[in-house]
Amino acid sequence: MASFTKSLFLFLFIQFCFSILPSSFAQSPTPGSSDGYTIYGRVKIPSFGTKEFSLPAKVSNVKVILNGGQRVSFLRPDGYFSFHNVPAGTHLIEVAAKGYFFSPVRVDVSARNPGKIQAALTENRRGLSEFVLEPLKEEQYYEIREPFSIMSIVKSPMGLMMGFMLIVVFLMPKLMENMDPEEMKRAQEEMRNQGVPSLASLLPGAARSN
Repeated sequence: MASFTKSLFLFLFIQFCFSILPSSFAQSPTPGSSDGYTIYGRVKIPSFGTKEFSLPAKVSNVKVILNGGQRVSFLRPDGYFSFHNVPAGTHLIEVAAKGYFFSPVRVDVSARNPGKIQAALTENRRGLSEFVLEPLKEEQYYEIREPFSIMSIVKSPMGLMMGFMLIVVFLMPKLMENMDPEEMKRAQEEMRNQGVPSLASLLPGAARSN
């Protein structure tokens, strides 16, 4: 009777030790399969977005994808997910959550050491000590309207055209006043021969003077 009680106590102690291990990175053989394992993980998403268009994260809208869609898992209310009967080898896990960008995760399932896996983010090659996936950044689907700016009008094609016209109206008369009359007459004759209107005809009051 004493030996049975001691064995039962040892069994319960071992079960307790396994229960306090990080469940987010645990991997165990699937019952009834010699080469399949169960991968556990967790997804952490902020409750509210930092942008005005971001919405509260809904667990039901988050999908965890294994090997490009070979399997799909949905999150539990506590944020955990699992894939059962996963063979040993290298796998890719992705998280699809609206409004957030997650780095794909490379997962190496060891066949020689059952219960051991290695995971690393593919974006920055950072290893994960625990299989907890967090978004790298928020994704903005709306274009924020820029505030009114005078410079935006000046830099627009219409603004450049208006600036050119102002230069012609105010600066060209002064430039023509400083030109030599003979050179100006010669330039007008050349432009007339080529069918190009003279500069004087483009200025205000040119028609009345003619």
